[in-house]
This record gives sequence, C-alpha cells and structure tokens, in this order.
Amino acid sequence: MRKEVWFGLSIMAAVVISVFVLLPSPSEMTNGHLGLLMLALIVVAIMLGFPTAFTLMGMGMMFAWIAYRSQNPDLAVQQTLDLMVQRAYSVMSNDVLISIPLFVFMGYLVERANLIEKLFKSLHLATARIPGSLAVATIVTCAVFATATGIVGAVVTLMGLLAFPAMLKAGYSIRLSAGAVTAGGCLGILIPPSVLLIVYGATAGVSVVQLYAGAFFPGIMLASLYIGYVIIVAKLKPSLAPPLSAEDRHVPLPAFAEIVSDTISHKALPGLIGAIKGKRNAAVPMRTLLNHLFIVLLPALAAALLMGAIYLSVTAPAAQLVEGLVEMGGAVSDQVTDAKPEAGGLQEPPAEGGLQEPPVAGGLQEPPAEGAKEAPAQNAVAAVATAPVETAKPVVAQAAVVQERLPAPRGYWIALGICAVALALFYAIFSFARLEIFKMLLGSFFPLALLILSVLGTIVFGLATPTEAAAMGSLGGLILAAAYRRLNIGMLKESVYLTAKTSAMVCWLFVGSSIFSAAFALLGGQEIINKWVLSLDMTPVQFMILAQIVIFLLGWPLEWTEIIVIFMPIFIPLLPHFNIDPLFFGLLVALNLQTAFLSPPVAMAAFYLKGVAPPHVTLNQIFLGMMPFMVIQVIALVMLYVFPDIGLWLPRVLYK
Repeated sequence: MRKEVWFGLSIMAAVVISVFVLLPSPSEMTNGHLGLLMLALIVVAIMLGFPTAFTLMGMGMMFAWIAYRSQNPDLAVQQTLDLMVQRAYSVMSNDVLISIPLFVFMGYLVERANLIEKLFKSLHLATARIPGSLAVATIVTCAVFATATGIVGAVVTLMGLLAFPAMLKAGYSIRLSAGAVTAGGCLGILIPPSVLLIVYGATAGVSVVQLYAGAFFPGIMLASLYIGYVIIVAKLKPSLAPPLSAEDRHVPLPAFAEIVSDTISHKALPGLIGAIKGKRNAAVPMRTLLNHLFIVLLPALAAALLMGAIYLSVTAPAAQLVEGLVEMGGAVSDQVTDAKPEAGGLQEPPAEGGLQEPPVAGGLQEPPAEGAKEAPAQNAVAAVATAPVETAKPVVAQAAVVQERLPAPRGYWIALGICAVALALFYAIFSFARLEIFKMLLGSFFPLALLILSVLGTIVFGLATPTEAAAMGSLGGLILAAAYRRLNIGMLKESVYLTAKTSAMVCWLFVGSSIFSAAFALLGGQEIINKWVLSLDMTPVQFMILAQIVIFLLGWPLEWTEIIVIFMPIFIPLLPHFNIDPLFFGLLVALNLQTAFLSPPVAMAAFYLKGVAPPHVTLNQIFLGMMPFMVIQVIALVMLYVFPDIGLWLPRVLYK
C-alpha cells in the first residue's frame, strides 16, 4: 500500500480514536456532544472519498432530525424538510454567488484562447538575463494566468506540459522546477479575482470588493517572494538553475530590422527615425517603418498619458463650487450691511440696523428707522428675495473664471524627472531584438493584463459590482478568444459545460454547508466550542495563532472548499470577542489556505503535475520541491500578520 494511503488512514484513525476518548459515554452524551461527533464524522467521510456537498447535506439532515426529535418527535420530519428548503432558498437568493459562474466562464475562455504558450515564451525571452530566468518566467506566467482563470488545476496542468519539460531540458533541478510550477499555479487562490474570496465573503458576510482590494498586495508580495527565492537559489547554486546559453537567448529579426541594423543603427528608435529620414530605406516599406516606430513610442506615450493625468489631478483647483458660493454670500452681505465692507459670508447682522428684535412694549411693530442706513439694507434684501437667480448667476460665473490651477508640487517634478531618465535609459538599450520581444508581449501579456486590470479596477474603484465586472470579463474573454481565432461552437460549448459543472459544485457545497451549519447550531456544537475557546482566556494574538495553525493542519487532509464552508462558520462567531476584523482574518485565511494545494497527502497541485510530468519524475520529488515554497508561504503569513497594512491599506484608502 502506498505511503499516502497509510497517511490518510492514520489521520482517520486518529480522528476516530480522539472522538471515542474525548466524548462522554452514550448515556451522558448531550446534543452538543452529538454536534462535535457530527463534525468529526464529516471529516472522516470526506477523507474516505464521499462527495463533499451531498455528504454535508445528508449528515446535516440526519443530525437536524435528531435535534428536532429531541424537542418534538411529531414535527421532526416536517421541520427537517422545512430547514432544507429554507437553506437551499437562502443560497439561491445570495447575490454574491452570481459572480462565480461568470468568473469561471471567463477563466475557461482565457484558458482556451491559446495565450499561455505565447505568454510563457515572451516572458522567458524578456527575463533571459535574470538568474533562473525559466523558473522566474514560469512563476510570472502562472501568476498572470492563474489570476485570469482562477482555476488551479488548469494552470498547473498547462504549465506542466509547457514549462516543466523546458526547465528539465535546460538542466534545471526537478525539485526547483516542480516547486515553481505548483507554487505559481496556486497563486490564483489568493490573487483576485479569486473564487475563494467570493466563497469566504458569502460565508462570513464580508464585502467581496474589500476582500479583492485587500488581497491585491499580499498576492503580489507572495509572488515576489517566490521570484526572489528562485533568483537567490540560481545565484548561489547555478547547477540547480543553469543560465541560458546565447543560442537560447537569440531572437530572430525580421528582414527590415536586419537591413536597418546593418545600415543605420541596431537601436530601435534612432534606427527607425534614421531610416525614415534618410535615403537608405529603399528596401524597407515606409508603412512598415511607421508602424514599428509607433510601437517603439508606445512606452513614451503611456508614460506621457500617465504623468499628464497625474498633473491634472495634483493641480486641480480645490473646491471651486464652494468658493463661488462663499463669494456670492460675501457680495450680498456687503450690499445688505453697507456699514462693514470687510465682513463677508453669512454672518450676524449688526445690532443697530437691519433685522433686529422689535421692542417688547410695542408688540409686533415696525422697527424704528435709523436714518439713511436702513433703506439700502431693505432694498438689498428685497432685491435678493425677489430675484435670487439673476444675482447668483454672474457671481458664480465670475468665481469660476477667477479659479486657476494650483502649482504642481515638487514631488511631481521629481517623479517626472525620474520618468524621463528611465525612458532615456530604456530607449538607450531598446534594440531591435528587444523590439521583437516587446511585440510578443503586446500580443500575449498586455491583452491579458489589460483584461485583468479592467476587471479588478472596476471592482476596486467602485465602478461596478463583482457580478457586473465578471460579466464584462466574460465578454473580454470572448473577444480575446475571437481575436486569437480560437472562438468556435465546440470551444464555447465546452466552456459553458465546464462552467455549469464547476458552478453547480460550488452552489451545492453552499447548500450542504448551510444545512450542516444549521444542524450543528441546533445541536449546540457551536456553543460548546465557543465556551471552550473562551474558557482558555486567550489573547487575540494567541487565538489568531491557534486559528491559523488549525487551518494549516486542516489543509493537509482537506481542500480549501471544505475548510471554508465547514470550519469558517465555527471561527467567524468568535472574531467579535477578540476584536478581530473579519476582513483581515479572511486575508490571513486566503494566504494560509494555499497550503491545501501544496501540502501532502492531498496536495492536488502535485497530482496535477504528476499526471503530465515525464515518467522519471516521482511524486516524492514533487512534494520535496514544494516544501521550500510552503516555508515561504508561512513567512508571508507572518509578514502579513506583523504588518497588517499590507492587506488593509488599500481597502482603508479606497473605502474609508
């Protein structure tokens, strides 16, 4: 029998033995103890291979019937069926879950648009001079593709077919190659738009928009730590990741680039400008030169647009409408009082003139006249009361004309200078070979990055709900597939079928977990756990450490879906007692739950890779290759806990 089977059986045996040792005898067992027994049995049933969703539903209904029967045996069946219907309807009416099939559909469309091969090749050439360039390109490709699809199995499988053999052929270590593919493929669990974050948000009642904003920087941090580890290993031990040869880094040039390089310059910008101006471009069509010159100038145009938008933002006049209203009030006040020309705005009128308290002796009578000073005041008040529109219009218009842009701060000019220097250095090394790599990136990386940033940007900045952004992302996936000539009826039918299959699995999981959680609460299991945790008198730090250790250990036998839908409803009610933000807790859980795909014996990423790896690559080698990346995950988890602003800064700035 294989080691993995023995490991799984030993965990199940430990769970069963713990249940019999810790629980009281059947005669002393209460409903709360039955709830704990139900929790232990569901773990064992899932590890035995029973379908998670239907196991949750079946066991939840059985124990709910036991709970209702202990109160009223005659109504137990009716109440159990009512509970099932109510819980299923609550899941069906959850608006958050609508975005799941749309994001999944977008992922399947992007997966079948044949982008990953072009993306990996272009990133491989772009990072050719970096130590461990193949592994670095693999992690970046996995991060981008996993972000677009959110489907770990698809990313790991495709990269296992594409990047894994290329790394082995280049002499890379099997362990390093396997770790780069599996760890990079799992980044889609954390980096938005992640289905895990949607499921957690629906379970914990946390805004998915804020979860997406909070997970953005932790995801980038984790990917950067992976890349940093690969570069350090390649630098210290070149035998594990040999540098690419000059032949592998060679980029073939088109005919016109060869001509311009030989006759004018091998630098793209001066070469193209010289070819347009000079007489030596007879063999090169002018249209080709102009098209490539436009491509070369794209970085400069993008930088100019960015700095221009920043300039308009930092120099915009502050509160133009408010200033106009203040000046209008000041003008009216000057006309009304006519005694204190320096007074402006809406202020208390002078005691000796204008509208003052009438004398008590005379009742409601006309205030005594005070010479010529009151007549202008009364006339002004009457003019304002009878024709307010005519008075206000020219004043506001005059205020709008007077407003001028603020001077740009020194920081803007420093940033502009840095940008100009960076562009100069960029074009100084931008050769025709790099132009070809840039064109490859334009055809693979930038369309996908634009799609991802558009979807995330509309969500994070509040321009669209997650469901609306997912719908636009699905449309973008269709456009990408059509642009790469991969859109056809067969591909569309397969994507729709896989989307329906995945969405049905997630929704049935929610129905099952909802019924299971209700039965667990009816039996009093949640109350027992709450009392036990509170009796430990832990600090918030100790509770957080305990919760993350439990989730880390649960990641060994269970997948993230089971952990979210079964165990999060147990942890969430305890968070208010320890003053822990559910948003921050969710970010820690999302970062921690990547271990569900990287930790044996149920490391699904390892099995995905093993299914497409060469025969001489063993499962143990893949597991050993994943271990350093699991350590990096723990380091990232500690960094996020010690510096919570990594995840909370962006939501606080955007939604304060």
